[in-house]
Amino acid sequence: MKITDHIKAAQGKTLFSFEIVPPVKGKNIQELYDNIDPLMEYKPPFIDVTTSREEFVYIKKDGLLDKKLTRMRPGTVGICASIAHKYGVDTVPHVLCGGFTKEETEYLLVDCQYLGIENVMALRGDAMAGQRYFEATAGGHAYASGLVSQIHQLSQGKYLHETVEGIPTNSFCIGVAGYPEKHLEAPSMQQDLKRLKEKVDAGAHYVVTQMFFDNQKYFEFVSAAREMGIEVPIIPGIKPIAVEKHLQLLPQVFSLDLPQDLIDAVSDCSDNKAVRQVGIEWAIAQSKELLAAGVPVLHYYSMGKSSNIEAIAKEVF
Repeated sequence: MKITDHIKAAQGKTLFSFEIVPPVKGKNIQELYDNIDPLMEYKPPFIDVTTSREEFVYIKKDGLLDKKLTRMRPGTVGICASIAHKYGVDTVPHVLCGGFTKEETEYLLVDCQYLGIENVMALRGDAMAGQRYFEATAGGHAYASGLVSQIHQLSQGKYLHETVEGIPTNSFCIGVAGYPEKHLEAPSMQQDLKRLKEKVDAGAHYVVTQMFFDNQKYFEFVSAAREMGIEVPIIPGIKPIAVEKHLQLLPQVFSLDLPQDLIDAVSDCSDNKAVRQVGIEWAIAQSKELLAAGVPVLHYYSMGKSSNIEAIAKEVF
C-alpha cells in the first residue's frame, strides 16, 4: 500500500513510523528484528530502511594497507523484503544518487517491483568521506529531482533504453527530503524550497523532513512550502538527542539550530543516561504538539536502536 494511501485511510489520525539502519555486512539481521519488535505495538503502517553509499576501507595485505572501495551496509532491498514478510508492514527503501549509476538504480527499482515494494525514498545522498562537496557518480544523477524523474518514468513503463507498452507496471509512491532549516548547501531558504518544488513537480508524492528540535521551524516550513505551491503531505522527522556530543555534532552535520532550553538541559546532565532522558522528554513534548496540530505522520529516526523511540511512542500513541 502506498504511503499516501495510508495517510488517506487514516482519515486525519496521525500515524507512527520510523526509520532503521541496515546491519553492517556480516552481522545477523536478528539484532535489527530485536529493535523493531517493541515498536510494532504502535502499529506502524510503514518502516523506512536507509541506504549507505560506497566508502573506502583499508585492508592489510603483505604488510601494507590496500585501499578498497566497498559498501559496509548493503542489502537495503533484501531487508525491506524481510521486514515486510515478517511483520506484514510496508517498507520504504532509500534510493540514492550518490554511489549509483542510472542503470544500477533501474535494476534496484525492478527488484522492488518484483518484490511488491510500492514506496521508495529518493535522496541525493551525502558526499563521500574525504570529499568536501558532493560529486555525482559517473553515469548517475547529480540531483534528487533527476532521480525522482527516473523513478516516475519507470513507473510508466519508460526504462532507460526502451519503453514497454501494454504491460501493467507497479507505480511507485515517491518520498523526498525537505529541510525546515534549509539544506546546508542551499544559498537561501527560498532557493531550497524551489529545489523541493522541482522534486514534487518531477513526481514526488510526499515529503519527510530532516530532523528539527523547534516545532515552529516545521510549521513555518510547511507554510512556506504551501505558498510555493507544494501541496503533498509533509511528514515531520524527529530524532531524540541521546548523547552530549549531539550538541556539537547535529548542528555541524545537519546545519540546524538547537533551542537554548534544550542545550541548557543537556549541559546540566551528569551523564549520557540523563542526556538520553532529556532527549526522550523533549521529543515527547515535540510529538504531542505536532500531534495536536494534526500532522499526517510522526516519523522517528531510530538509528537502529528502539528503546528511546519506544519510550516516546508509549507517551504519544
